[in-house]
Amino acid sequence: MTLIVLNGGQNYYIRGGSDQYQFALTELLHQHEHQVIPFASIDSKNRPTKWSKYFPPGVNFDNPGVADLISFIYSRQAAKAIKRLCREQPIDLAHLHIYYGQLTSSILSPLKQAGIPIVQTLHEYKIVCPVYSLRSGNEICQACNGSAFWQATVKRCNRGSIARSLLSTIESYASHLLGAVDKVDRFIAVSDFQRNKLVELGIPSDKISTVHNFIDLGGIEVSQQPGEYFLYFGRLERYKGIFTLIEAASTLMDIPLLIVGDGTDRREVEDAIEEKNLKHIKLLGFKQKQELDKLIAGSICTIAPSEWYETFGLTLIESLARGKSVIASRIGGMTEIITDGIDGWQIEPGNADELREKMLWMSDNRDRALIMGMAGRKKVEHKFNAESHYQKLMQIYQKVL
Repeated sequence: MTLIVLNGGQNYYIRGGSDQYQFALTELLHQHEHQVIPFASIDSKNRPTKWSKYFPPGVNFDNPGVADLISFIYSRQAAKAIKRLCREQPIDLAHLHIYYGQLTSSILSPLKQAGIPIVQTLHEYKIVCPVYSLRSGNEICQACNGSAFWQATVKRCNRGSIARSLLSTIESYASHLLGAVDKVDRFIAVSDFQRNKLVELGIPSDKISTVHNFIDLGGIEVSQQPGEYFLYFGRLERYKGIFTLIEAASTLMDIPLLIVGDGTDRREVEDAIEEKNLKHIKLLGFKQKQELDKLIAGSICTIAPSEWYETFGLTLIESLARGKSVIASRIGGMTEIITDGIDGWQIEPGNADELREKMLWMSDNRDRALIMGMAGRKKVEHKFNAESHYQKLMQIYQKVL
């Protein structure tokens, strides 16, 4: 069976894990001779594609006007663009990702009117949480359970701002009214933890399946280096545990910590490093894949100290695939990747002392850390490989076609 799949999300460039998966999925489907049509909003950072003629304008978040705020909730231009695409191109199935805030739920009705089945991979919790993370301030929060999205405004969940939180609340109610749940034929969770949490918070259990993320192992070399530094790569956000990591590493002056990535808390991260004069902690910014691969290969281990309900943890399997063990928080979907003491260590989220203890163990036992990394590589080969992912995906596609 050869399919024409619409692969749709906010961006057509890699900003985060969902975008990374979207491009990996495109390549995987191409390898199996399916045709893939991307659909995203216009952005100067987008990769070139012949399909960009169908892309609608994006929402301006730098200096938004009234029209931008309306388009954040319902994009008439996105609805018009998807109608044109469905009219001019044959499409068997739409596989959506994160579309909120740019494409918006306005794209759902045109797809259904064209008779196109919709599958959506849920990379976070936006469908049950206006701010997507199940966090309010620095605390895990499930107050919006049962579509009580007004709680996000009361609790000022969007960066402590009533205005931002109100907009997020309105967007969530609008998305549900436009069919964010009802018009999607099948949801895909990226971990059992995420699936169970979404069902607990109101997603029908018969509409959602788990398909773990994958990594294409082709061309990925296993590192045999014991490593010279610790590595964090990911977004610089408080909920990712970055400040807990800095606290844990602050007394490990003889072992460098390299931090790769960017995010809204970058300035605070820079200040935290500078205030304590932590010269052994280096903030490297965003790195392209080839550079990042070398940094992973040269690390003692990588660290994922997250403090929110991670839906999966792509950085974990990227590390394990290269033979590097991981210290990861015992939270969310990451517990389905790391087996404590076998291919890494699990720590209590937010516990800097326990994290420091495991970092010291990894540094003092670098040969053991390599053995753990090799165990992780074997796990990825068995559990998170591309072919297994493809077969599970095809089973879901066939159910909705």
